Amino acid sequence: MMTEKEEILEGLKDSVIEQDEDKARELAEKALDEDIAPFSAISDGLAKGMEVIGDKFDADELYLPQVMMSADAMEAAMEVLRPALQEGDGETKGTVVLGTVEGDIHSIGKDVVSSMIEGAGFRVIDIGKDKPPEEFVEKAKEEAADVIGASALMSTTRPEQENIIDELGDRDIKTIFGGAPVTEEFVNEIGGDAYAVDGSEARKEVEKLME
Repeated sequence: MMTEKEEILEGLKDSVIEQDEDKARELAEKALDEDIAPFSAISDGLAKGMEVIGDKFDADELYLPQVMMSADAMEAAMEVLRPALQEGDGETKGTVVLGTVEGDIHSIGKDVVSSMIEGAGFRVIDIGKDKPPEEFVEKAKEEAADVIGASALMSTTRPEQENIIDELGDRDIKTIFGGAPVTEEFVNEIGGDAYAVDGSEARKEVEKLME
């Protein structure tokens, strides 16, 4: 028998897999009513669903429009959870500017990473997709960000991550990179501070960068 908490978390995961925005919203509200920590609702519920969707997409079992519908379901739940996250203790752990590099029009991985990092208590400024290096750096300066996170989903756009580092110069802002063609070796080569393969790893790495 599952406990009520487990049922809610399982339901949140399923709502993302089933692309069901109403169910996601309803269960997010229920999670808060049952005193489930917002971060737990994200990491143990919604993000688990997105992991399944991501794996299916990688295995060509799903197409991008279906993935986007799952991301919309996750976002519907996030709209409910976000205010509770921000109430938390009022203090954020730091500010992260997040985006997808220039030439890249997919945002699915970034959206999951954004929710996971936000769920861990960071302020996330999501600048969107297909953004030039200058925009990452400008926004980071404007928002006094601690970390810039950039994803690249094609091997042709991967060099843009290095361009962000060049654009940053010697500013004291950390960088974390990820995306399908990106490897830890590549990030080390270009002088990035951290590499993450998925949302939960991104959360851990950002927390490490803030230590």
